[in-house]
Amino acid sequence: MEIEIIEIPKIENSLGNIAVVENDVIPFDIKRVYYLYDIPSSSIRGGHSHKNLQQVLIAISGSFDVVLKDGFSTTTITLNKPDKGLLIKNNTWRELENFSSGAVCLVLASTVYNEGDYIRDFDEFLESKK
Repeated sequence: MEIEIIEIPKIENSLGNIAVVENDVIPFDIKRVYYLYDIPSSSIRGGHSHKNLQQVLIAISGSFDVVLKDGFSTTTITLNKPDKGLLIKNNTWRELENFSSGAVCLVLASTVYNEGDYIRDFDEFLESKK
């Protein structure tokens, strides 16, 4: 499974850092931005894949684990730095878990919301990989 961590450019300053997300940083045109917050640590989010959509996940506060499955292997990535983004390509199953207190997950998406793009059943996901 190909894992890609995107370095988000940052401007360091004694008064605080600024992370900058511009079109040349993300490998797709951003069509939707949303964020997850106030997530209980025992919750598991995601639990789906997308047929076409790509995403970049950024832990802008706190930390969480992203479990990625391609139908053959499983990889867990811990996101805990606001200047690092995880690119999740299409046809990759994802689950988000182990949220720290105050964690915020920013999601940059390549398309607008389309329920037809989701595969929400893991067996169906595995079948689509054949």
